[in-house]
Amino acid sequence: MPVPPIAALKTVDIEDERLRRLNALGQFLDNAIRIPGVGYRVGYDAVIGLIPGVGDLIGFGLSMYIVLAATRYRLPASTLLRMMLNVGLEALIGMIPLLGDLFDAAYKANVRNLDLLRSHLAARSQGGARPSDARFYAGLLIVVGGFVALAGLLLFSLVRAAQGLFGS
Repeated sequence: MPVPPIAALKTVDIEDERLRRLNALGQFLDNAIRIPGVGYRVGYDAVIGLIPGVGDLIGFGLSMYIVLAATRYRLPASTLLRMMLNVGLEALIGMIPLLGDLFDAAYKANVRNLDLLRSHLAARSQGGARPSDARFYAGLLIVVGGFVALAGLLLFSLVRAAQGLFGS
């Protein structure tokens, strides 16, 4: 039986470590806290979402990090689109005070996205699933960059408004 080259082994180890870290982040965001007596788990994404103004923005950023990190695995455009829709839906409904936080705790977009990633990797290891093209990745980066810029502008405007309100 031929021995795989060292470089190939390092690549596999790096990929496994990246996937392990993404899984840990997803669990932290969606399942870290066990509710006593009920047995249901919620994550820090829902808790962070309770912070007025910036909580949902922080949660959105962390969720988009998982989607962007998943692009390293050359997922099909349809899978990346589903991942972005999961994050977008959670972020959109998450803006509704209290109801959005309950939805965030129940929907668990990050765990859903990691399930999509694992399903793709399993299909690819069995010879299925084709990677998407570079144009889609470029478009994804432009959209995410636009969201980040918009979020930064919103945060800047909020800080300016607070300074004007409190006279700092």
